[in-house]
Amino acid sequence: MIIASNVTKRFGKLRALDDVSVTCNKGQTIALIGPNGSGKTTLIKTILGMVVPDSGFITFDQHNILHNWGYRERIGYMPQIGRYPDNMTIAQVIAMMKDIRKSSTHLDEDLIKAFKLDEISNKKMRTLSGGTRQKVSASLAFLFNPDVLILDEPTAGLDPLASEILKQKIMDEKEKGKLILITSHILSELDDLVSEIVYMQEGKLQFHKTMNQLREDTGQLKLANAIAQIMKQK
Repeated sequence: MIIASNVTKRFGKLRALDDVSVTCNKGQTIALIGPNGSGKTTLIKTILGMVVPDSGFITFDQHNILHNWGYRERIGYMPQIGRYPDNMTIAQVIAMMKDIRKSSTHLDEDLIKAFKLDEISNKKMRTLSGGTRQKVSASLAFLFNPDVLILDEPTAGLDPLASEILKQKIMDEKEKGKLILITSHILSELDDLVSEIVYMQEGKLQFHKTMNQLREDTGQLKLANAIAQIMKQK
């Protein structure tokens, strides 16, 4: 569904992505992990078309994304930090996104209701806590029932209840066979969510394994323990 082929991106002397090739298929829930500066965010932004690679290319359903921007309508993106017009209310932001997309698909407002955003819809964005802004970002990512979800540190700033609501929603979408990419520094939250691991370091893809393969290779059930063991061996 999404294939990155020999993607390289430099920012000055920094090689943010170094000949990265990875295939992400429908039905997979993939954790994209690695230390700060490993290239995770750059890879996500390249998939979204926000960063253009210096070499290599990315295809979405076998079409080069640089030749057809319509693919973006099939992706729900939750940024690590959502930025919205300060003077708009929650209701206005959601209405604006609906107007921009003009989507004919069934809208998924489950998270709007689960997070009770409809009860505070008249609050202006500038008055919201970081956690509530995260709830808005999550709700918008799922709103248009996309084929692909890209979630960048989705539970950062959420309280425990909201975090569990979001994780359950991710599980529900996983059961529907959608492609889901998740980045997170909290590896313990990924154990029950993801089926595959893509590990990056210094702009390079270190490995792409299923959770079962990773457990077999390391003898560890928990993702955090498995990654720690691999790092000790390097």
